[in-house]
Amino acid sequence: MTTMNSAVRTLKTFAIRSLLEAASLSDGLSVLPAAGGRGLIFTLHHVRPEPEGHECDPNAHLSVTPAFLEEAVQAALECRLCPVHLHDLPDLLADPSDERKFVSFTLDDGYRDNAEFAAPVFRRFDIPYTIFVNPGFVERTRTIWWETAAALVNEAPEFRFDFGDGPETIASNTTGQKLAAFNRLAALVESIDEDEAVNRIDDAARATRNIDPTAITDRLVMNRSELRDLSDDPLVHFGAHTVTHVNLRRVTSERLQEEIEESTDAIERYVGVRPGSFSYPYGSRKAAGGRELEAAAKAGFLATVTTQPGVLAPTVAGQAVAFPRVSLNGHFQKKRYVKALISGLPFLPVQARGASTQGSG
Repeated sequence: MTTMNSAVRTLKTFAIRSLLEAASLSDGLSVLPAAGGRGLIFTLHHVRPEPEGHECDPNAHLSVTPAFLEEAVQAALECRLCPVHLHDLPDLLADPSDERKFVSFTLDDGYRDNAEFAAPVFRRFDIPYTIFVNPGFVERTRTIWWETAAALVNEAPEFRFDFGDGPETIASNTTGQKLAAFNRLAALVESIDEDEAVNRIDDAARATRNIDPTAITDRLVMNRSELRDLSDDPLVHFGAHTVTHVNLRRVTSERLQEEIEESTDAIERYVGVRPGSFSYPYGSRKAAGGRELEAAAKAGFLATVTTQPGVLAPTVAGQAVAFPRVSLNGHFQKKRYVKALISGLPFLPVQARGASTQGSG
């Protein structure tokens, strides 16, 4: 989850779209086949029809339509990528005799629409997929702050909030004001204790328009029974994503271990299979560093994933890998863009400067 003002957001969206357009015109798979590496891992969150309602949706990048997901699957198959389970990738990539390129589809946070709209697409094409689950969301003991914040700025023309210097009135009447207010709330989550920030956002939502953050989570996220039902699908695997979706680099070592172990144990209780993979919440370098990668590896996961963009590279057999992932972004829902991503060309500037873009996982 990134914070930026509306002007920067617009410029970034324009720059990404220009890069995708350029890559889509170059037929990178033929011109520079090595740029595509050994394939890639796609990140998704919501898969659902275009929502009706608010003109301001600060979380629009986290949602794609079922039709676009189908196009993404078709693009991967047309590019001759072999669909595989995420947790099988390390050993597949470590085999020097295997020259195939792979694709894995992953979905973060365990949203109900994953079962309703994404799973049927994957079944139609016989595509394995991984859903990363947060037990705090499943048990309704943790709320989804970015969904609560979006509801708050959309439903209230103004609200009272304490960012640390005492209560102030925050305007959220125009689209620009709504985005600015949302960005301030997101920045708070990144700057103070995350539990405290989530509580403040929840309290403001309840006090302003009787918005119920727990009800939002209940509406959006699968419960135990739904996870168990979906686990009957032989194509799905459930991965761990911590209990509370907290930035792991900002918690104590004890909390880090608890978030990993308790989420893993809970998912095994829900679906009867121990998770073989793990997704770092938020997934940027600010959220997943050496300590966090080491803790996940010690937990025994076969594969772990970040949101740092890039294509797949060969691995060492038996070694857990913190893989990069490529976001299927709600702002760029075109099949040709998916093929551009598969070419690997959009990531060459990133790899050249040794940088990463921060995603939301």
